[in-house]
Amino acid sequence: MISDGLIVVAKKDCPTCLMIQPVLEQLQQSGVSLAIYTQDDPAFPSGLNPLDDRSLETSFKLGVEIVPTLIKMEKGHEVGRTYGWHRPEWESLTGIRKLGEQLPESRPGCGSKSVETNIEEELSIRFGKDQFHSRGLTVPEGRDAVEMCFDQGWTDGLPVVPPTQVRVLRMLRGTKRSPNDILGLAPPALSNCTVEKAAINAVMAGCLPEYFPVVIAALESVLDPDFAMHGVLATTDFASPIVIVSGDIGKRIGMNCGVNALGQGCRANATIGRAVQLVIRNVGGGVPGGIDRATIGQPGKYTYCLFEDESDSDWEPFRVDRGFSHTTSTVTTFAGGGVHGIWTDSARTPEEVIEAKGEWLRRIGFYPKIIGHALVVISPEHYRIYNEAGWDRHKIKNALVEASRGQIHKEGLLLVRAGGPAGLQAAAIAGWGVGERGSNPITTEIDR
Repeated sequence: MISDGLIVVAKKDCPTCLMIQPVLEQLQQSGVSLAIYTQDDPAFPSGLNPLDDRSLETSFKLGVEIVPTLIKMEKGHEVGRTYGWHRPEWESLTGIRKLGEQLPESRPGCGSKSVETNIEEELSIRFGKDQFHSRGLTVPEGRDAVEMCFDQGWTDGLPVVPPTQVRVLRMLRGTKRSPNDILGLAPPALSNCTVEKAAINAVMAGCLPEYFPVVIAALESVLDPDFAMHGVLATTDFASPIVIVSGDIGKRIGMNCGVNALGQGCRANATIGRAVQLVIRNVGGGVPGGIDRATIGQPGKYTYCLFEDESDSDWEPFRVDRGFSHTTSTVTTFAGGGVHGIWTDSARTPEEVIEAKGEWLRRIGFYPKIIGHALVVISPEHYRIYNEAGWDRHKIKNALVEASRGQIHKEGLLLVRAGGPAGLQAAAIAGWGVGERGSNPITTEIDR
């Protein structure tokens, strides 16, 4: 690449590039130092000694987005640039008058081959600064990449998306965090969980890049020592990390807080929770039959993710109850067991609803004399009963704590609104342990 003079990047498959061939001939005849790079045909433009850039390395390093592009260099530094054809700009940049007098004064250019779909990421990996630190594997010719992931033990029993470098790079671009940032130590091996390793597993889980900030916050929560992920893994009980998302980001990425809020069908909910589980398996080594000692287990160990419904402005959001502002978005992780359904078809008052939920909460303690944690999901019909009676989050929580008769303390009771519009139902999920020997809910602000 020349350090002083003019650089032109063009391609034959561009009408404007074809049109300006007489201009390029004028420039060469003028005696200026000129380097012409061609993106598609090494013989184009003919007779002007073009340089072959079919690899697109030069186009990528110069940041070319439109062809033709004209760049002026002085002492190895770019001092001016224009693209497409606009006679006054070309004359100003080259210092040569009456360029292409027989041509129209201006014509738009075409998209550079270096910014075509799926190309830019590959070029960034080959020629840019995007280098990976994780060990790479080559899929042998004729080998199925999905089956290879199974053979490597990277899956939760379901197929995963093969984490190619391009896919991982796209995931990393979903956050401003450095790929080398450490999110925490992943048990049981206590391996460093970097943003890059999180991205690899988010790809395998099926996440889109816009989900990745939520995945990062969820991982920072479960890897917090107070969450006690090692204990959640090693217990024979039913516990699994539950990811609870509160805030506008859930709407932006298409999370479901309505019908079937804890069920299948929503890509964001399903893959965010799954990404957390895959990190624990693949980075930390927490595999069933190893450190994961669940006697029976539960489906939530595939994925467990809930998004809070804030459609009613009277409801104080979960993140605010956890000490964060309305304007933030947060992830709270909670070590919970399976979903217990509570039906109150005959209930018409808050007190009747509370009694039904309190009856279940009284049975929540796993061990004698240990006060437990619990997550209660309030359906829209139950919320309507509470709201019409003027009950807010704090009154509901106080009543439930009292109805548990000492089995739940206020700080350990998590209330989230979610679910479809029909059904006098609630979901109750028991926590695993508490205090120094148990797991505590951890809330982390989501930061892109």
